[in-house]
Amino acid sequence: MPSSDQLSDFELYVMLAVAGLGGDAYGVTIATRISERTDRDISIGAVYATLGRLSDKGFVSFSYSEPEPVRGGRARKLVALTPAGARALNRTTTALHRMLDGVALRPAGDRR
Repeated sequence: MPSSDQLSDFELYVMLAVAGLGGDAYGVTIATRISERTDRDISIGAVYATLGRLSDKGFVSFSYSEPEPVRGGRARKLVALTPAGARALNRTTTALHRMLDGVALRPAGDRR
C-alpha cells in the first residue's frame, strides 16, 4: 500500500467525522463531532489544514451549499468522501480492527 494511502490519527478522525455527518459535513460540524467524540479541544485551523491534505490525496471533495435562508446567509463549503477516500478509510479501520483483535486494554499493573 503506498504511504499516501495511510491515514494519520487526525486524518482518520476527520474522515470518520465526514462519513458520519454525511451531507452536513463542513469545517465547524467536523470539528464539533471530533471534539465531542474524542474529548479533545479541536482547532478549526487543524481541521481545514487536514482537509487540504486529504483533498491533495484525492480522499475528499468539496461543494458549496445554498446560502443559509437568513439575511446575509452564507454558503457552506461541504465535504464528502471520494471513492478513493472511502477505500482508504476502510483499509485504515480494517487494519485498526485487526491490530485490536485479541488485545486486552487495561491500565498498567491491572492483572484482572
